[in-house]
Amino acid sequence: MRAVTIPEPGGPEALVWSEVPDPEAGAGEVLVEVASSGVNRADVLQRQGFYDPPPGASPYPGLECAGRVVALGPGVSGWRVGDEVCALLAGGGYAELVAVPAGQLLPVPGGVGLVAAGGLPEVACTVWSNVFGAAGLRAGETLLVHGGASGIGTFAIQLARALGARVAVTAGSAEKLERCRELGAEVLVNYREDDFVEALGRIGGADVILDIVGARYLARNIAALAPGGRLVVIGFQGGMKAELNLGALLAKRASVTATSLRARPAEEKAAIVAEVRERVWPLLAEGRVRPVIDRLLPLPEAALAHEVLEAGGHVGKVLLTATGEEGDLTAPRPA
Repeated sequence: MRAVTIPEPGGPEALVWSEVPDPEAGAGEVLVEVASSGVNRADVLQRQGFYDPPPGASPYPGLECAGRVVALGPGVSGWRVGDEVCALLAGGGYAELVAVPAGQLLPVPGGVGLVAAGGLPEVACTVWSNVFGAAGLRAGETLLVHGGASGIGTFAIQLARALGARVAVTAGSAEKLERCRELGAEVLVNYREDDFVEALGRIGGADVILDIVGARYLARNIAALAPGGRLVVIGFQGGMKAELNLGALLAKRASVTATSLRARPAEEKAAIVAEVRERVWPLLAEGRVRPVIDRLLPLPEAALAHEVLEAGGHVGKVLLTATGEEGDLTAPRPA
């Protein structure tokens, strides 16, 4: 098969479209012919040499994909060759074929096209496990999402709104904030011009904050929390080290959690995937949540996709599509 490889860490030009050995479906695995793969910040970090795949994972980037089942490994049940699926991956999505643990496989949800589904598993599992799992967001509470126009952000806005929460976001332009408003965000903060701590203070603070910035926002995030608030850190775009004022945390009876998804044991990922299928997939089938796709690029043009992601002008997901796989992003599918 062909895959995007990283012979040496570096800039986008380090991504090389190469001939590589075909993967095989091992015990408990399914082999998927890739139709599309989502592009994530973790892929950029891997390309730069800062985020190696966990032991045993594919060396190629790509943490999610959609496609068609072409082979079943020993011990797999509940799936058939020809099924259209999407999958949460530890790596390998930037390729024509990928082997996936059966527990990390999802059906393409009703109302979503096959190609668009390639941008769902990573964001859905990340948002569900962090906002509703680790932080326990409840109906009537307020969620603050940093980077509201990102793939994670656009999904978090919709899911939180669908489940009865109020949503505040930060973004870097009026255009991005308008897109967030269209998706259901009510409190809109341009982080280049305004102070999100002041904006959240006017509405009593955030019960949950989903943060991709890390160190640079730590003190301000705690200041923006409501009493009993929960801060969940899932990224470090603003650095990894900061001083934590335990007194401020104690005064608010608040908590800070930092989590990652990629390196979790397979059984933990399978449990998250099962919850997403039960709780989130029906909302997609009903049209209450939808994938937001910024653009499609051919898989061999992964370097351009990384340039787009690093430039930061996109809204929603950037998807890589397999050669010849066009697809209608809005084509309805049976629920």
